[in-house]
Order: sequence, then C-alpha cells, then structure tokens
Amino acid sequence: MAIKVFLLPDLGEGLTEADLVNWLVAEGDSVAVDQPIAEVETAKSLVEVPSPFAGTVHQLHGAPGDTMDVGKPLVSVEDGAAAAAESAAPAPAAPAAGDERAQSYREEEKAGASEGSGNVLIGYGTPGGAGATRRSRAPRGATTPQAATPAAVLPADTAAPQAPLRAVAPTVISPLVRKLARDNGIDVATLTGSGTQGLVLRADVQTAIDSGAGTSDASPETAPAVPLRTAASVDDADARSGLGIAARTPLKGVRKSIAQAMSTSRREIPEATVWVDVDATELVRMRSKLKTADPHNTPGLLAFIARFTLAGLDRYPELNTRVQETGDGGQEIISFSGVNLGIAAQTDRGLMVPSIANAQQMSARQLDAEVRRLAAVAREGKCTPAELTRGTFTLNNYGVFGVDGSAAIINYPEVAILGVGRIIDRPWVVDGELQVRKVTELTLTFDHRVCDGGTAGGFLRYVADAIENPGSVLADL
Repeated sequence: MAIKVFLLPDLGEGLTEADLVNWLVAEGDSVAVDQPIAEVETAKSLVEVPSPFAGTVHQLHGAPGDTMDVGKPLVSVEDGAAAAAESAAPAPAAPAAGDERAQSYREEEKAGASEGSGNVLIGYGTPGGAGATRRSRAPRGATTPQAATPAAVLPADTAAPQAPLRAVAPTVISPLVRKLARDNGIDVATLTGSGTQGLVLRADVQTAIDSGAGTSDASPETAPAVPLRTAASVDDADARSGLGIAARTPLKGVRKSIAQAMSTSRREIPEATVWVDVDATELVRMRSKLKTADPHNTPGLLAFIARFTLAGLDRYPELNTRVQETGDGGQEIISFSGVNLGIAAQTDRGLMVPSIANAQQMSARQLDAEVRRLAAVAREGKCTPAELTRGTFTLNNYGVFGVDGSAAIINYPEVAILGVGRIIDRPWVVDGELQVRKVTELTLTFDHRVCDGGTAGGFLRYVADAIENPGSVLADL
C-alpha cells in the first residue's frame, strides 16, 4: 500500500495560488483517474481539478474557502485498495463501467474524450490513464523542487484495510450540476439520472426544480461552499468612522484578481482618454435589413463594431502592443502579428475578459458566434486561463448597463480599451436639418507611452466613420 500525494498544479500562466471553492469528494470516497475532485478558482476562472490517481481518498488538504498554494498538497490517495481490487478481479468489467461514466461526463461538458487522461487543459494530465502526473511548466517564483513535482509517493502509515474501489463514479460528476442542485436545495442522491449508468445531468436537476422538489431549509450539503460575507460582531466598530461594521467581505477569488489587475494598470500605465459621439443610424438600419432577410443568422451590432475595431487596429497597430521590461532595466514595445480581441463580459462572479484568438481573420458573422460562445462559457465559469490572459486589445460594451460611456481602466498588460455606450434616440443635425438619430458614444482609453493623441484620435475617428457609413467599410473587409 502507498499513499500518493497530489500537489496543486499550476492552473495557468505562472499562477501561484488558487481558492478552494468546493470539494467534490470526501475522505474515504473511492476515486477514478480523471474524476473531478475539487473546484478551485483562479485567474477569474472556475476550474475543476481531476484526480491523476485511482484509489481511496486518504486526506483532503484544505477546506472550502482556503487559499491553496501551487505545489502544495491538495489531496492524498491510498492506492493499495485499487491494486488489490485489480489483482483479485477476474475481468476488467468494473473499471470499464467507471470509464463509461467518465465518458458520459466528458460528453455532458463537451470537453472531449479519449482513452486515458484527457485533462491537459489546466496544465497537467495522466498519460494513457496511468496514475502519474505531468506538469507543462513550473510555476513562476518556485524555489523548491517540490513546487515543480505534482505528485509524490509516501509510505503508508497504516495497514488497516480500506474500502474496496467502487466500480462506478459518483451519480453526479459535473460541478455545475452539483452547484445547480445545491443552490436549489436538491439532494442529488434522491434523483434518478438519465445519463449513462445513471449519471445525473443538468436536465434531471432542472426537472426536479420545476417539480418543486427543492427544500427551503439549507443543510450543510446545500449551503454555499464559500460565504461571500461574514457577519461582524455587534460591538465591532470602525476606528476611523466610528460606525459599526455590518459585515466583512474577503478580497479573494475574482474580486482579488480584478483588484490586482486594476491596481497594476493604474500604477504602471500613464493613460489618457478620448471620446466621440457617433451617429449609428445607418448601422442599425443595415442590420435591420439583414435580419429581415435572414432572421437566424444575422450578426449583432457588437460583432459589426468588433469588425470595424479590428480594421482600425490594422491601420493603427500601435494600439495593439504591449510594454515589456528588458533585461537591462529598460522597456520595449512589443508588436503582434495578429489581434486577440478581448470582449468584456459581466457575470455573476465578476467582470471577465475572454478573448478571441486571431480575431482579425474573422468575418462579422464569425466574430458574432465567438462573442456569444465566450459570453456563455464566461457566465458558466468555464473559460480557460488562456482565453482569459491572451488578449491584446479589449472591446467593452457599456451599453448593456444602460450608460452612455465610461473612462475605463486598461486591461493590463494591454495598452488600450475601446468602450461602446448605449444606442439611443437623440437630436442630430443632418444636412443642416435637425433629425432624430440613433446615437452612441465611443470611448478610447490608451497608454500614452505607446502613442500620442494623433494616433488615438485617428483610430477612434476611423471606427466612428465605419459605424456611420458601414457599407463602404464592409466592402473592403
């Protein structure tokens, strides 16, 4: 018997920590290779961590709400029971059932399926289904060999017999399904799954919710894993204001990530802002005609504006750059051969900016499809670290909040962000006559180190002209 210790891997580019949101297993549970064991949050992304080992959970190294360091123990797995079960079993029927359920889970989450471990998305995996782990790169700032080794085998500290390995995975594997059931007071153990081998799917939980099967009394199983606010003592008062403190909200997870990025942006980037009101009547009219001809395949207004933005960046590439430190203590401006267009998306878990890779190669219709896809995965907390960190320019639609515009903070380490306000009816002079037109406001915040007002103004005017005369611009794209 041996206890294998799984160390928290680097879940993205140089991340050093993650917040433990929820355990998907308990001590004493049996786990299979690639079975999700925990939900962790980092880089604005909620990630499920699969186990690289099969066996019995020996110890969980942390509680929901804890901040876990990369390279530190996450879970210990006793594999002796698994080895004994394999040697005693005459046929591999039980593991096959477990594999079938894992396959059903991967189909449910559209994450792809293959023999062995397919979980290389977050920087590690198990080749061919073996119980070994692999790291894509060591975390930045790692100073010990332990931080670069995701697993270690320790001698067993007890010879007590363990529970035999279960032949199948839990009735619920997806953390999204678990959360949906938990938030609505549904006990998944009471549900009959419609998936392969009885796997409980989203549809099963939703059916239970619609039928009123949820309970109003929160139990430890249905309570939120990580409280966002903690009640303060009645006698707890703020020394500065003298007012009582109603609650204390930890700055962690998404809010911590946002706070760090915004602070770095304000501290390092000398920004400036320019803006212009734009007559979007012709763009709205053009899209209306397209929608009449093809109601189900017409890009949204944001997709057209994204297409104009990309054309503008082609003319003014200084805004699609990055300022980077050099080895001798100086700085240099890095230019790119393409554009990874970030689309700011407000979610229940905070602001996220997933990006469209090589967006300059896409049409307005293709951009529309990617914008919708990224918005959906962002709301589900399923964006990959790469999608959230690879952006080179950000487009932010403030109009969805019912505001005209905003002097935004640049999404560090980018050098510019373009905001679009709401499109509303306003009085506008056309050919010397006052008319009611569809008007919006464009706001560009840029890093004054990479360009001056002439470049920023030229880019903003180009995008504005494209919105006002969309047909002439689209003809050249």
